[in-house]
Amino acid sequence: MERRNFLKVLATGASSLALEGTVNPKSLHAQGTGEKDEKEFLGVLVDTTRCIGCRQCEAACAEVNDLPAPDLNDEHIFDIKRVTSETQYTTVNRYQNKRGDIYVKTQCMHCNQPGCASACLVSAMEKTKEGPVIWKTNCMGCRYCMIACPFDIPKFEYDKPVPKIQKCTFCWENALKIGDMPACVKACPSEALIFGTRRELIEEANKRIYEHPDAYYHHIYGEHEVGGTSWLYLSAVPFEEIGFRNDLGTTPYPKLTKGFLTNIAVIDLVVPALLLGISYVAKKKNNDTAGEGE
Repeated sequence: MERRNFLKVLATGASSLALEGTVNPKSLHAQGTGEKDEKEFLGVLVDTTRCIGCRQCEAACAEVNDLPAPDLNDEHIFDIKRVTSETQYTTVNRYQNKRGDIYVKTQCMHCNQPGCASACLVSAMEKTKEGPVIWKTNCMGCRYCMIACPFDIPKFEYDKPVPKIQKCTFCWENALKIGDMPACVKACPSEALIFGTRRELIEEANKRIYEHPDAYYHHIYGEHEVGGTSWLYLSAVPFEEIGFRNDLGTTPYPKLTKGFLTNIAVIDLVVPALLLGISYVAKKKNNDTAGEGE
């Protein structure tokens, strides 16, 4: 494991022991139609073979989250690879290869067992039972979540007097809670984004690969990576050719640090007390020596 990845794994740690509608063409899931569905994680299938690079998802995300509106007419935006930021929760990048231009939407992956939530000392990052990973206002600003995320998603507002951690929330407050779908999914004109439960989306992805084997690389990104994610991807080419990491493995990051963190909990209790005791004894000895000298 590379040093950078090792540090990310360790950082998932700080307190992970506590973490253990109508259907339409863009949705495979009718919200609230059955107890089984309500207990499953919701997700989005991103079919990059259908994305046309219009960036309407960027505009919809900016509007619903009150962020700066992107200039959709700026074609030069594809000249460099962009990453998400505290003022842009999703980006679309273009990759050129033997299959031509491939456009890829990026945002928080909303991991099944998120490293960011595991790393948070005060549980400011929370994995909801519906699937979205959200940030709460009790954050202490340690930024461990940023180090722990294997996808480099959480961003800190360094220029704000009262900074927050910003990232895609899966439209949790303004859509999913009221039975609606994410704004980016609703805005997609080519149906490159489909909303549903992870089970439904994985079934749909496998169906597309089976029915069109020559059109797809035979892998669903996010089905097993780091224990699975709520955002799943299909591609015509190997995923490393369109900006995805292929070195993450399938084990959830919190599980990699479980034994380590158990020892850390003991160390956190014993070492401070030991150091306090040594300090007290040393101070008492110095006082006694000073008294004898007088």
